Amino acid sequence: MASFFSNRKRIAGLASLVVLIVAGIWYWRSGSEEESQIQPLIATVGFGDIENTITAAGSLQPFEFVDVGAQVNGILETLHVDIGDEVVEGQLMAEIDARIQQARVDASRASIEALEAQIEARRASLELAKANADRQERLMAADATSQLDYDNAITSLASAQSNLIQLEKQIQQSRASLESDETQLEFSRIYAPASGTIVSIEMNEGRTINANQQAPTILRIADLDTMTVETEISEADIGQIKKGMQVYFTTLGGGTRRWYSELRQILPTPVIENNVVLYTGLFDVDNSDKSLLSDMTAQVYFVTSAARNVITIPVGALTFIDENPGAPAANVAGRAAAGNTRAGEFGSGIPEGMSEEMRERIRERMASGQGFGGGQGAFGGRPGANISNQQPQARRPAKVTVINEDGSQEEREVLIGITSRISAEVVSGLEAGDRVVAGILQGNMSGPEQANSEDQRRQMFRAMRGI
Repeated sequence: MASFFSNRKRIAGLASLVVLIVAGIWYWRSGSEEESQIQPLIATVGFGDIENTITAAGSLQPFEFVDVGAQVNGILETLHVDIGDEVVEGQLMAEIDARIQQARVDASRASIEALEAQIEARRASLELAKANADRQERLMAADATSQLDYDNAITSLASAQSNLIQLEKQIQQSRASLESDETQLEFSRIYAPASGTIVSIEMNEGRTINANQQAPTILRIADLDTMTVETEISEADIGQIKKGMQVYFTTLGGGTRRWYSELRQILPTPVIENNVVLYTGLFDVDNSDKSLLSDMTAQVYFVTSAARNVITIPVGALTFIDENPGAPAANVAGRAAAGNTRAGEFGSGIPEGMSEEMRERIRERMASGQGFGGGQGAFGGRPGANISNQQPQARRPAKVTVINEDGSQEEREVLIGITSRISAEVVSGLEAGDRVVAGILQGNMSGPEQANSEDQRRQMFRAMRGI
């Protein structure tokens, strides 16, 4: 009986040992799988561009255009141009039926000819009146004529002079009327007031024109060598948009091509559409290749800040030290100098652990006032230049986790310039080619395992970023 109980104890102990071994194996495998599923995401530091923009919709219009109308009544008889034609200043473009204007000119000329024929008779009458007046004056001096005859001769002379002057003024008036009629006749032939392209024709041949109340528009001439973009800026964004800021746009048919310019003007009077307040911004762009046409739709990007060809790092790799992003750059540099930096040497903070080659590169750029990075800016600025249309952005200190060549991790302090939602400019502290921890790389899981892994990932991410 004792032997039976002894065997049962041995069996129970053996079973407990097996359970412990199985549990240990399961725990070890679970830990290994979890470690393999959750790994740090490694990003390599390199050169790139950073850009922050405000988008808006716009349309293209010619920078200069003129609407050509009619100043006389009549039927549009002939159009000598078509839409898209290039015209030069003074070129004949249209003709209006001018029979009425021609008749008025002919009548004015005939009236002048009739008056000019009368003027010879008036001059002859004046000469006769002068002769009679002279004769009566001599006879009056010899007391050989009456006072009545003398007075009649003087009156006839004055009347003849008045008639001649009146006729001369009538001729002047008729000539002025003829000039007006000839001008109206010239208006029936419409010439180009400026060189450009015919972009629209409002009237067709055969249409009756009535120009009594207002001059009707027949066609429009535009200079397409320079185009103006009219963009609608939201009321929420207008505070960030300033005159002279960098702007570029794309078109639906232009592919990836960008047209660059500067904001020329913001019209002070808004346009209200469906209770939405929109302000109109204007900027001009060269169109020598005629690739832009009137009324094209433009997707406009106002560049609020940008850095070209600078050292960049993913935002997820950063843990910012300062709590006030708007702090002045001097205070930021001071805080950077309090850490593992040598800000006292140059005043901008050069972290420890940087290669001497990189230090020398920074010294040279700081001495020349160029800043950091290389390459030519997209807007033709100096190499590595920052473009900012608002207040200068403060350089903020941050911490990153660097992966060394031997695989060890090192926490390093860096100085950050312009940032976007994706990447940030590294002013100092890192070199191109450095590797940093930018997040967590997670394997494929589902169900409760995925939920548990998500919690672990968030906890690890907070720990790595110092939250």
